[in-house]
Amino acid sequence: MKSALVILFFFCLSVHQSQGASFSLPNLNHHEIPIHVPQPESITFDCNGAPYVGVADGRIFKWLGYPFGWREFAVTAPNRPRAVCDLTTNKDNEPICGRPLGLKFDLTTCELYIADAYFGLLKTGPNGGVAQILATSAEGVPFRFLNGVDIDRQSGMVYFTDTSAIY
Repeated sequence: MKSALVILFFFCLSVHQSQGASFSLPNLNHHEIPIHVPQPESITFDCNGAPYVGVADGRIFKWLGYPFGWREFAVTAPNRPRAVCDLTTNKDNEPICGRPLGLKFDLTTCELYIADAYFGLLKTGPNGGVAQILATSAEGVPFRFLNGVDIDRQSGMVYFTDTSAIY
């Protein structure tokens, strides 16, 4: 199977407001981090500032820095068959392998919340592993395709989106 090489760019922008609504970007800095896994979708940062990315084959990777690179941190499918799932880009395998589309760390507990298109809302502790399913439906209605997740820092409430073809 082919895996795509994707370069993630992290930008540090110094934005200065000058005279009303005009802005300038004088200090554009970036770091390139190569990732050799299929179709990265979402990026988040843990309590220590390390980046994590979810990919199409159902895994979540943590960046350990040079020379260590990316390492598997978590998976969303409880019984994920590695022979079928690892490095797959076959969309027919997504219901088996998972597809973590939204990631967000709770910076007070260092737990990672995951919106997986097929397995619902999940979370894992600071050490990763197989994510724990928190919800697959609301008020008896199954989720269709969870896509994004965020956490209100003040209240601790977890918000997520369930994608629809209608809205």
